[in-house]
Amino acid sequence: MISLNNSVRVSGEEPDPAREERSGRVREVGSQAVWSLSSCKPGFGVEQLRDDCLDTYWQSDGPQPHLVNIQFRRKTTIQDVWIYADYKADESYTPSRISIRCGTHFNDLQEIEVVDLHEPTGWLLIPLKDIHERPIRTYMVQIAVLSNHQNGRDTHMRQIKIHSPVEDKAVAVESVGAFTSSAFKRYSCTR
Repeated sequence: MISLNNSVRVSGEEPDPAREERSGRVREVGSQAVWSLSSCKPGFGVEQLRDDCLDTYWQSDGPQPHLVNIQFRRKTTIQDVWIYADYKADESYTPSRISIRCGTHFNDLQEIEVVDLHEPTGWLLIPLKDIHERPIRTYMVQIAVLSNHQNGRDTHMRQIKIHSPVEDKAVAVESVGAFTSSAFKRYSCTR
C-alpha cells in the first residue's frame, strides 16, 4: 500500500506527466484504450476525464466503489498511472483511498496497488510494477475509488494519464540479411 501526502515530488519540482512524455522515456497510451465508468452525472463523463483540462472532471453518480475501466485491444505495458486531484476545489468529492487493478478482463482483475490520499492537490504518480519490479503487461486497468474525504458519496477525478515505457530497439544491418543483387551490393559498405 502506498500513502501519498499531497503529491509525489521529484527533486523539488511539481510532478508533471507532460514533462515525462516530452522527455521521451514514456508515452501516453490512454488514447489506445476503450474507457468506461461505473456511473456519471450527465456532462461529467469520460470526455471530461480525458480532455487535458484541469478545470473539468468526471463526477460519479451512485454507490461506491466508483470505477474507471481502461481496456486495451492488445496486451500493453503500463509503467504508471497519473491522477489529478484537487482537494481544495472538490473537498468531500476527493478520493481518499484508490485501488488499481489489472487483468485480461473484468472477471480476473487482481489488485496491484492500494493508495491512501491525504488532501491531494496536483498530479499523483502511481507506479505499476509486477513481482519482478518491471512495468505491468495487461489488457485492462481498473481504478476503483474505495472512499472519499469526509465520507463523501460521489467522487471527482479531474484527469487520468496512462504511461507506457518507450523501448529503444536498434535494428542491426546484419539482421536485415545479406545484399544479393549487384545494385544493393554497391551500397553494402561505406568509404
